[in-house]
Amino acid sequence: MSVAQASPVDLLDTPLPRLLAAYGVELEDSSITDAGFFGAFVVLRDGSRVLSMPVGRSEFERDTAARMLLAEGLGLTAPPVPEPLEVSRA
Repeated sequence: MSVAQASPVDLLDTPLPRLLAAYGVELEDSSITDAGFFGAFVVLRDGSRVLSMPVGRSEFERDTAARMLLAEGLGLTAPPVPEPLEVSRA
C-alpha cells in the first residue's frame, strides 16, 4: 500500500500494525499525560515518521486517534476529524 494508493477504506479497515508498517511509521508511547492530548504524528529530520500516543487510553480511543493522525500526517483522504477534536500543524 502506498500513499498514492490509499483509500478511506484502507485507512479504516487495515489493522493498525499493518497500516503503520505500510507507511513506515513507528508507534511510540508519549510521556504527555494531558487529557486533551490524543497523540502526535512527527516527521523527524532524517525523514522517519513517528506516531507518539499517550498511554492508558482505551484501545478504541487509541486506534481511532492514531488513524486520524495518520490520515492528516500522510495527507490521506479521510473523513474530517469530529468536533471538538482538532488537528494542528506545527
